[in-house]
Amino acid sequence: MARRVAWQVTEEEAGIRLDAALSGRAEWLSRSRTQNAIRQGSVKVDGDIELRPSTTLSAESEVEAFLPEPIEADSLPVPADVPVSIVYSDDQIAVIDKPRGVSVHPGPGHTDNTLVNGLLRLFPQIKDVGDPARPGVVHRLDLDTSGLLVFALTPEAYASLGQAMRRREIRRTYTALVHGSVQPPEGTVDAPIGRDPSNRTRQAVVETGRPARTHYRTVESLQSATLLEVELETGRMHQIRVHMAAIGFPVLGDATYGRAPSVTSLDRQFLHASKLQFSHPESGEPFEAESPLPADLQAVLDNMRGN
Repeated sequence: MARRVAWQVTEEEAGIRLDAALSGRAEWLSRSRTQNAIRQGSVKVDGDIELRPSTTLSAESEVEAFLPEPIEADSLPVPADVPVSIVYSDDQIAVIDKPRGVSVHPGPGHTDNTLVNGLLRLFPQIKDVGDPARPGVVHRLDLDTSGLLVFALTPEAYASLGQAMRRREIRRTYTALVHGSVQPPEGTVDAPIGRDPSNRTRQAVVETGRPARTHYRTVESLQSATLLEVELETGRMHQIRVHMAAIGFPVLGDATYGRAPSVTSLDRQFLHASKLQFSHPESGEPFEAESPLPADLQAVLDNMRGN
């Protein structure tokens, strides 16, 4: 939930920084959380989104902000000895290879032992980066989806990567094994996704949903399945799983949107975030990371090729 704060800049506030004025109006937020809200595009000045905390305000300007509610200190994630597979890190970012069965951040049913808990131990500075309930998180993966994630280690990296996500400049490529012989062999699924009106715990293609686009390309055709390379243009909850099921080719092992696994050794959906590409938030240089299929998915694929 967000709390709306709106006012007209007074003569006393004229000439001071936007983040300072906003902190004075939203006393329940720390200065860093106020700055994060600005960088995320949650604040408008005279009707235009303002992304710079250092912007100097003018008298009689209209400010409108949608700010996070206060968080109880005892509900914030804490450092924990959670194994974290670091693919790359520097003073701005950390790229992590997430195993299946591990949540990215605390939530209902998963209050600790998440990647965020492990990262807080390794990079304690992220507690002040982004949303305190999920510090450093730029994007997420489902519980049983494995693969690559980038975390921001500084507010500046968080703002830069957040803008890149909104501009669809972070390329996220997945490897998926789906039921059936996919036709056409490559294409784009362009269908809005929202809550399933008949089951609120699921997502579905619905007219009132948010825009969602998924690109896919056949890598290999098997006897009863197709290995795909899938790229997200948008990032809706369960997007790949929902879209592939909607066109008749559900992800293998996806009991929520597909069918029971046809391979007894597969106990999760065959979906792996295999490649991540973006511009480094500090240097601007192209960055790319790749992750091979984990052993459980590779074994299933080898078995299907053998059969």
